[in-house]
Amino acid sequence: MKPNAFRRIMMTLLLPVLSAPALSTSTLSSVSAKEVTVRITNIDVKRSGSITLMLFSSEGFPKDHSKAVMIEKKIASKSTLEFPLTINLETFALKVLHDENDDGQVTKNWTGIFPAEGLGFSNGAKIRFGPPSFKKAKLGLNDITDSIDIALIYP
Repeated sequence: MKPNAFRRIMMTLLLPVLSAPALSTSTLSSVSAKEVTVRITNIDVKRSGSITLMLFSSEGFPKDHSKAVMIEKKIASKSTLEFPLTINLETFALKVLHDENDDGQVTKNWTGIFPAEGLGFSNGAKIRFGPPSFKKAKLGLNDITDSIDIALIYP
C-alpha cells in the first residue's frame, strides 16, 4: 500500500474520533441513589396472585416488562403493601400490576384491549385510550421525598 493511501485511510478512521469533543466529568450526569418506599394501596385482596412493581427508565415503559430496570413482587395479601427501593435514575416511572394469574403480563378483558387486572402508575397517570406515556408517569429523583403512593385501579 502506498504511503498516501495509508494516510488517507488512517485520517478517515481517526478524524471523527480526534475531532469529537472530549468527555469530562462535568458533562457526565451522575445521580446519587435514593432510598424510597413505594406504597401500593387499594389492593383487592379477594383476588389471587401477586403485586408486581416495575421501575422503568423511558425505554420500554409501560408495555415491555423485559426492559424494566427493576421488578419486585409480593403476594397480594394486604390492602396496602410497601416496597423499599433504591433508585438511581434521574427520571423514572413506576408501573404496578396485580398479576392475578402470575403470568407476568397484563391480562386483557373480553375486548382484548382493556386490562382485566388491577394497574397503577406513578405520578397518578391513568389509562385512557391506551396506556399512559412515560411523560405522564415520570418522576424526577430530586422531586420526590422518601415515599411514593400508587393506588391500584381495577376494571
